[in-house]
Amino acid sequence: MKRAKIFSMMCSVLLIVTSLQAADAVWPTFRGAENTGVASDADPPVTWSETENVKWKVEFPGSGLSSPVVWGEKLFFMTAIESEKAGTAVAEPAAGRRGRRGGGRRPTSKYKFAIVCMDRNNGKVLWQKTVKEAIPHEGHHRDGSFASYSPVTDGKLIWASFGSFGLYCLDIDGNLKWSQELVKQRTRNGFGEGSSVGIAGDAAIVVSDHEDQSWIYAFDKISGKSLWKKERDEPTGWTTPVAVEVNGKTQVIVNGYSFVRAYDVQTGDILWKCSGQTLNVVPTPVVGFDNVYCTSGFRGAALYAIKLGQTGDLTGTEAVAWKIDEATPYVPSPILIDGKIYVASGNREIISCYDAKDGKAHYVKQKLDGLKGIYASPVGVSGRVYFTGRNGVVSVVKTSDTFEVLATNTLDDKVDATPAIVGNEIYIKSLKYLYCIAKE
Repeated sequence: MKRAKIFSMMCSVLLIVTSLQAADAVWPTFRGAENTGVASDADPPVTWSETENVKWKVEFPGSGLSSPVVWGEKLFFMTAIESEKAGTAVAEPAAGRRGRRGGGRRPTSKYKFAIVCMDRNNGKVLWQKTVKEAIPHEGHHRDGSFASYSPVTDGKLIWASFGSFGLYCLDIDGNLKWSQELVKQRTRNGFGEGSSVGIAGDAAIVVSDHEDQSWIYAFDKISGKSLWKKERDEPTGWTTPVAVEVNGKTQVIVNGYSFVRAYDVQTGDILWKCSGQTLNVVPTPVVGFDNVYCTSGFRGAALYAIKLGQTGDLTGTEAVAWKIDEATPYVPSPILIDGKIYVASGNREIISCYDAKDGKAHYVKQKLDGLKGIYASPVGVSGRVYFTGRNGVVSVVKTSDTFEVLATNTLDDKVDATPAIVGNEIYIKSLKYLYCIAKE
């Protein structure tokens, strides 16, 4: 097989990066420019605190778990702003296809669903665009939000999916270019939504996996015109689609409980599928070494390295290069760095490291002291990985065959959003604040 050329969701974005300087100033998706969680040629601080290596700290408008994305001097994220506080009501229990359990709390207040642009040099809000105002039809998990999605940018346009509240495309100055309505979702146990939009070539890809009929959509990323729409036999999921070019053709890979599936970006046809993941799939796959690495960890454990370039049902075949069935992540996505795959165990502060080529364990179930839970996906640069705890503590781990913590850093607010790394800076979005961490 011709070696797969990795693009990630931003394969088309990378084509317009015309200089090293421009490439150094982008983190266009919540998993970075290559969708692996890694910032090439970056060197952010190893140590910080509320009083050390903080370039700026600002309170952001609204609330949400959206991760920041960066292009040039601008930083973008999504938020939900309660506009009319009128109390809350208990939602009806969500009747899922796999059981009936109590739902979250359904608000009676209106929310403004907005995209925010900040100057990444000082945290000043440059513009804030409300794209939808509505009362949410269901609540969310107690740890969730109405803005758990992250945007995508190519430096000219920004794409943002608010799930049941629509898909939007804005220009870099905040002007709405187009919008599309999506299916109204009814999520498992009323846990809410969180699958971000992906960019694959000329298409914007959105996945709507929920307890009624699930769908995957493709829209022309410039005009918003519908390209195709396909049914998915999947329960509620929160994963984000990933694009990869294999033998000259782009396919979109979507993690899932029933199957991991690869779609032809031109037609929406399924190229291959592979079962084996757990229920409640959240982690976004990563691609490298001619494999796609898919993982999940709710009521079970699965980490699969699936060979690219295959067709048909790959379940139980040699197309599964290797697999792991213990201590895999529920919410955090994996990171592929320096030839290694790092994963958390469930949502716990326990990590494992495997060789990306053969699945050999370098170490398994090592505890990160000081952290309390992990929702954010790890990010990294060559030589180190940053694991962010829900309590605002970040462990910096050396990329090595042996477990070694280089530093443990503490901020004063809780953190569930995945950080962004650009050049010598790391951006950490807590529940209330956005921090720019940089060497003083």
